[in-house]
Amino acid sequence: MEIDYHQRRKQLLEKIGSGVAVFASAPMAVMHNDVEYNFRQDSDFYYLTGFNEPRGVAIFAPNHPEHQFILFVQPKDLAKEIWTGARVGVAAAQEQYGADQAYAIGDLDEHLASYLKTGDKIYYHFGRDRRLNEQILGHYQRLLTTYAKRGTGPLGIADPGPLLAPMRQIKTEAELDLIRRAIAISAEAHNLAREMAQPGCYEYEIQAEMEHLFRLRGGDGPAYPSIVASGPNACVLHYTENSRQMEAGDLLLIDAGCAYRYYNADITRTFGVGRPLSEEQRVLYELVLAAQKAAIDQVQPGNTYDQIHDAAVQVIVEGLVDLGLLAGDIDTLINEGKDEQKQKYRTFFMHGTGHWLGLDVHDVGIYKHNKDTWISLQPGHLLTVEPGIYIHPEAEPAEGQPAIGDRWRGIGIRIEDDVLVTAAGPSVLTSDVPKELMS
Repeated sequence: MEIDYHQRRKQLLEKIGSGVAVFASAPMAVMHNDVEYNFRQDSDFYYLTGFNEPRGVAIFAPNHPEHQFILFVQPKDLAKEIWTGARVGVAAAQEQYGADQAYAIGDLDEHLASYLKTGDKIYYHFGRDRRLNEQILGHYQRLLTTYAKRGTGPLGIADPGPLLAPMRQIKTEAELDLIRRAIAISAEAHNLAREMAQPGCYEYEIQAEMEHLFRLRGGDGPAYPSIVASGPNACVLHYTENSRQMEAGDLLLIDAGCAYRYYNADITRTFGVGRPLSEEQRVLYELVLAAQKAAIDQVQPGNTYDQIHDAAVQVIVEGLVDLGLLAGDIDTLINEGKDEQKQKYRTFFMHGTGHWLGLDVHDVGIYKHNKDTWISLQPGHLLTVEPGIYIHPEAEPAEGQPAIGDRWRGIGIRIEDDVLVTAAGPSVLTSDVPKELMS
């Protein structure tokens, strides 16, 4: 099933109404000196166009008499294409990508005002392209000065995110096909890693084999920097050095996912290396797993997003109190003040329980409508569910809490699945990666 970019653009044009929207492609990014990273298109731009080159601009002008979707792209240039690869070019951009009109990017300033003046508002995200930012502002200011004579034109500028993000949040079947492929590749890589991980093996060896498989199976590569964290490294949430040699009895936390045609998987598993888990490792693992299952149960249409996190926190706090790692009334420990620094359980569980997932690993979309009103889940929402417990070797207990025994220190555990909201409830897309402890 192919992505229907035309339908996406039609929906956006309806949302724009009497405005006009401008989207820019991602710039090239420099790795060092004059060497650039592989190009990765801006997600909003790609979502609407499928166009995968830098130095592009897309304009959506629903009130223009002839052109509602306009593309500005790099023109064909054989001398440059010999060095950096083929370009689509102006003529093919119009033909292949469904634009009503296409121009060379160098002609943007010449044509921009003729499209901007057709709307009463400009939707544009001021980003990294300083020159385009200045072009938009310059044309907007000039159109303002002549508004009184014409009585039409833009009177304000707004970010298009609130229009586009809700569209991106609800995944279509075509998108889910790509996401399931990214997940299938990621699942195979995680299961390979479990087979490979042995005492004496280095974290980077696991990373290398997983990322090799991502590409071998046709993926774009890692969806984000792979975390392969053994022993105390598992207590560092965004550990990416992946340089330690594993020892028997370590826990190995792997947070890694594949990108496939721009869509991403995000999976975390934690397991023992070389021998069965210790009693402390086992009891904390079972606690995180129980918290994750409770949180997944809340991924239901109509539930609010915070119910997922609250379910995980409830289980984790109850468990930590039972283990003597926290002390006090459970409700008080959970609810003692809106200041996160006062929530004593955050010594051990210091992050949220998930995020939206899609074209971006931390995908677009609000979690709250305002300070007190969380978004309600709908069929088509896709999110991660990833509680954890981390007891850093140098962790200090919160004020008034028990000392942390040495037997707990250096244990870090996270379990993460990608979960789709359906009318029938939660659908765990990453279930091919085992998470139950072997007896």
